[in-house]
Amino acid sequence: MIKTRGYAAQTATSPLTPFNFERREPGPHDVQIEILYCGICHTDLHQVRNDWGGSMYPMVPGHEIVGRVTRVGAQVTKVKAGDYAGVGCMVDSCRRCPACNEGLEQYCEESPTWTYNSKERGTEQLTFGGYSERVVVEERFVVKVPGSLDLKAVAPLLCAGITTYSPLRHWKVGKGQKVGVIGLGGLGHMGVKLAKALGAQVVMITTSPAKGKDAVRLGADEVLVSKDTAAMAKQANSFHFLLNTIPNPHDVNPYLALLKRDATMVLVGALTALEPPLQGSSLIIGRRQLAGSVIGGMPETQEMIDFCAAHKIVSDVEMVPIQSVNEAYERLIKNDVRYRFVIDMASLK
Repeated sequence: MIKTRGYAAQTATSPLTPFNFERREPGPHDVQIEILYCGICHTDLHQVRNDWGGSMYPMVPGHEIVGRVTRVGAQVTKVKAGDYAGVGCMVDSCRRCPACNEGLEQYCEESPTWTYNSKERGTEQLTFGGYSERVVVEERFVVKVPGSLDLKAVAPLLCAGITTYSPLRHWKVGKGQKVGVIGLGGLGHMGVKLAKALGAQVVMITTSPAKGKDAVRLGADEVLVSKDTAAMAKQANSFHFLLNTIPNPHDVNPYLALLKRDATMVLVGALTALEPPLQGSSLIIGRRQLAGSVIGGMPETQEMIDFCAAHKIVSDVEMVPIQSVNEAYERLIKNDVRYRFVIDMASLK
């Protein structure tokens, strides 16, 4: 076993504090990574504070991991020692269901093994995430990261990047399409960058006019303020696709009215009930579709990393030391970040 240092929450109400634990020795198919950077995701905050129920403690959060490969098992072919590599939201799956066989491990019918707040398959051992100095992961769940990218800004691609890239690719977003990205935060800012790189006309849809200037800097062609009922009415029935990144309960009906006939809005942020409820007429009129999407499988995650390298896309990040993680959480609650916190894991030393 490999002694490892990190930061963990011991309960739903305690702050994250230093925590010592052990990682397994690399097996024949395993990759050991020295973690250089780890993004802070809203999911980390929700899981640490048990907002969704089912949290297991002690919890070492973190599923936006980038680092340097230090050891590989004898049968590993994807990466070698010295390469840069990333680990996202999953570290295992059943590997035999139809979803896994199609490279869609995020939809594993037996549920994926999550990078943290999960149990290693077949054991009671908790998985521990990236707020730590190293990680050991089976090579299938590792992506190779080109050294040409700014590594600290790559880390959020492993969650925010793939969460937005996957639906854009699945619904074949591209040239000649008008695409709306709803909500300008960690997910939304990546949605704008990726949709623009795919060739779409991108409209940032936000409740805050103040965010308009930044949306244009990120690549948006236009800004639509959703509180402006006249502006919303003017753009009704005009969008080919909507990427809804809002993480909280909200009214989806006004957004659905923006869709053209047979077009789709995809939810990637809201995991709880929609409030007020969805009105059937919002879908029936125009044969519109409301769908959901979660991260991406491993082949698609590597594709996303390669796409970002080709288009020089990374996240906008603010660096923090591990000792400031609790303060970062409080700022995250207030949406006081543009647009993703990333922990410099050198601070752990």
